[in-house]
Amino acid sequence: MALHELPPERRNLHGHFSRDLEPVLTIDSGDSVRISVPNAGWYLESGELFEPRDAKLDAGHALAGPIEVRGARAGQTLYVRIDELQTGSWGVTYTGPSHNVRWELSKRTARSDRFTVTVRPFLGVLGMPPPEPGIHSTIPPRRWGGNIDCKELVAGSLLALPIPVDGALFSAGDGHAAQGDGEVSGTAIECPAQAKLTFAVRDEPVDWPHARTRDAWITFGFDEDLGRAARIAIDGMLDLLQELHGISRDDALALASVVVDLRVTQVVNESLGVHAVLRADALR
Repeated sequence: MALHELPPERRNLHGHFSRDLEPVLTIDSGDSVRISVPNAGWYLESGELFEPRDAKLDAGHALAGPIEVRGARAGQTLYVRIDELQTGSWGVTYTGPSHNVRWELSKRTARSDRFTVTVRPFLGVLGMPPPEPGIHSTIPPRRWGGNIDCKELVAGSLLALPIPVDGALFSAGDGHAAQGDGEVSGTAIECPAQAKLTFAVRDEPVDWPHARTRDAWITFGFDEDLGRAARIAIDGMLDLLQELHGISRDDALALASVVVDLRVTQVVNESLGVHAVLRADALR
């Protein structure tokens, strides 16, 4: 099981999803990759804008990849373990074209000229391209992942994604130092970031993403309609409860109504996000 490196170089970065993108790295299931990315707007740790960029192909988030997983096939499941996450020394939150809040980051806190908040870093974008050919925006999340923007996917989390294309062609980026559920301004604390990710391919299929964090199970739903996104997330949680506890659908629904929380992941990425949360300590 090898550890690979993807530094923030031109050949390793892109700003769109496409099954037609050539992989920048091919790994085996079980391998790890350490990535380093500019912030979502392509600003480096130095504060300089990453150049050169293609106005069309690099219009979205700065993503490392695509990473091809040898032997991965469409219909299988890609497990991505988030081993390590580290922010850069600064971040920014935008609230409009003429206003932003700049933050100085440490391992524990983010400080602006008026506020101090706790740092809880994660990557906003973790995913693979749609199976259809062509260029696809990095903005909306899809059933194959992408701009999930879930603040629970911190170091120590394991994310399961349905694989849409052979080879998986996984990409990641969009470092966040902290974010609230909803991401209501459209941005979190956007920052350059480094992460170590470990990949595994399994044959058991999943329809939508789910995750295991240190203290919870999480299932996700994405749709332009918030109600449909919530239904997808809760259906995924009911499937999970049935699998974990060997219970009927009706019993899973009763249990979910008592111990599962529905949270709005984000409302700003074209396709809205909802995640259902089952805390590990909810059942005795």
